[in-house]
Amino acid sequence: MGDRICLSDPFQRTLHFRDLLQSKIDFANLVTPDVAIHFNSLITDPHRFMRRARVFELFDYHRCFESTDENYRSTCRWMRFTTALTRYEARGCLHHHDFSRYRDYADIGGNSGEFALQICKRYPQIRATVVDLPLVCDIGRKHVSFAPESSRITFLKGDALAMELPAGYDVISFKSMLHDWPEKANRTFIRKAGGALRLGGTLLIFERGPIPSDGMAPSYVMIPILLFFRFSRVTSIYVSQLTAAGFGDIQVEHIQLDTPFFLISAKKNSPGFRLGANPADLETR
Repeated sequence: MGDRICLSDPFQRTLHFRDLLQSKIDFANLVTPDVAIHFNSLITDPHRFMRRARVFELFDYHRCFESTDENYRSTCRWMRFTTALTRYEARGCLHHHDFSRYRDYADIGGNSGEFALQICKRYPQIRATVVDLPLVCDIGRKHVSFAPESSRITFLKGDALAMELPAGYDVISFKSMLHDWPEKANRTFIRKAGGALRLGGTLLIFERGPIPSDGMAPSYVMIPILLFFRFSRVTSIYVSQLTAAGFGDIQVEHIQLDTPFFLISAKKNSPGFRLGANPADLETR
């Protein structure tokens, strides 16, 4: 108005999501050189692309075991991206699944604890356990320490693919985690989760689905998501794995966030889950 400069109402509403927008922009800035320099390999030779792209140096989970200054900085860097995304993606899960009947909850590969934190904020009866690699747990414990709900969130250090999980949970979740692993490893994760659930307990899988080719040009901040397009699996793969592991009452919901997501819930209806990992299933990320 006149010579005054002011923020429009839509812009002010958008500022409420500044952390998410900034993280998406920073992530896109990070991976865009990989796409520009190694685009041919991305399309024709994914293994060569993974060897050359710097983004896979960022997501180096081998750095998450030993606590050094360099490892801490590196792990914090990628956890900032995943935490910002999870803070808002969690709303989709909470909108579609009722946690009011649960008390003891575990999030396997739960990262900074942000997903568990959002659930604990909504449901004050829940006690949460976040299972992840040692350095990730150290950073996650600090992340949630400022929240009143932190007293109900415990971090359990270890490699969930190899460790024995405590038993007795009402619900266990894999949030944006299983896509990172080969299908053999997924079967081990699911079997281990089944062994850790109480009879009648629920297993949740909350993941991005494949991005449809609708002819529309993607936005700049979609570049990191598109970079990992080969890692997105269709729901039928997870449903088959759950069925083979002995889960029942399997439900699939499709949720549209910035990209398609899906939420799969399954019940442990039988006590006959095999505990432990099949050595043939153990593969590195």
